[in-house]
Amino acid sequence: MTDIRRPDHERRHEPPSGPTTTPASEDQAAGNPPGRRGTGRAWTRLALMTLGPVMGALLLSGLLLLALGVDPIAYYGFVLERGLINAYGLQATFTRMGTLLLIAAGLIVAFRAGLWNLGGDGQFLLSAVAVAALAPLLTPHLPIALVLLAGLLAGAAVGAAWSMLPALLKAYQGINEVITTLMTSFLGISLANVLVKLAFHDPATTVPQTRTLAVADRLPRLFGTTVSSGLLLGLGAIIVVHLVMTRTAFGLKLRVVGANPRAAIHAGLPVPMLTVAAFAISAALTGLAGAVEILGVQGNVRADWNPAYSLTVIPLVFLARFNGFAAIGFVFLFSVLSIGGESAARRTGVPNFFTLVVVAILLVMLGIAEYLDKRHRTARR
Repeated sequence: MTDIRRPDHERRHEPPSGPTTTPASEDQAAGNPPGRRGTGRAWTRLALMTLGPVMGALLLSGLLLLALGVDPIAYYGFVLERGLINAYGLQATFTRMGTLLLIAAGLIVAFRAGLWNLGGDGQFLLSAVAVAALAPLLTPHLPIALVLLAGLLAGAAVGAAWSMLPALLKAYQGINEVITTLMTSFLGISLANVLVKLAFHDPATTVPQTRTLAVADRLPRLFGTTVSSGLLLGLGAIIVVHLVMTRTAFGLKLRVVGANPRAAIHAGLPVPMLTVAAFAISAALTGLAGAVEILGVQGNVRADWNPAYSLTVIPLVFLARFNGFAAIGFVFLFSVLSIGGESAARRTGVPNFFTLVVVAILLVMLGIAEYLDKRHRTARR
């Protein structure tokens, strides 16, 4: 709901986190009094803008499967069976959600503040390697609870530290963060591989990997299942981020900076400090995701391992319009696709990365939907 006490410049330029107009404003734009009709139009538009790109991407992906000689109904059936219906597959879906939700939370902070943190893969991988090296060393000397806590804090700290160079360059020199975060991401991935092969290599194996954290020493499972408790961390993080960004003064300041930095300066906001803070929080959550992946799922890091989760989650966050609760749904959908897609790929002969093709088509459909919606709203005015 639009807050009439907020400055005009913020309401004009704030990036959308859901429907860009309220039901009342829809009615007023059409020359009608507010009412149920406007509410219905708002919900219809929200459904079309959210579900339309998803359905369009699935349809186009199905046509692509047909062109490859694969039955799309059979492929999607295998995806649903493994990723949603099968008990073990569903548990794997929920486990993957924990890591992806933490990354999504970090991206929401950055995008709401008008920052493009595209260095998530480097932050994620460096944090994962640091935690994989630290946790097995601490296990003989500390209680498991303290080891896990230290690992989570270390992951968040490494992620935040690796983002400081792009953050400072953006805050105090105005250097484009797209370039600097991508550069530090490539550097981070390369440095992580070097650390795995040299400094953190497990001397007990010939395979280039870190020491392995025992299954009994990892994050506890939920309710006797194989679902990692990292899921709770991910859900908690994205809900807290959503509430902070929409309900607190700090979140409002970040959104003002993202919407109009000049107006933020005139309003007396410490824009450089807020920029660095947004970068640090975003990267810390991404680093925390790396820690959760190691402490809850992998147990170690092998050389050249890079799931590239960060770049994959970006379109999901855009589909959710930077809304934390909507992001949970889209992350769940992608987790089903990725877990089920691995099984479907083996059964149908489709490459494992076909899920990324679906995500790419989804991003294109999102852009088309945004363009059509903008033209529609302009015509109505």
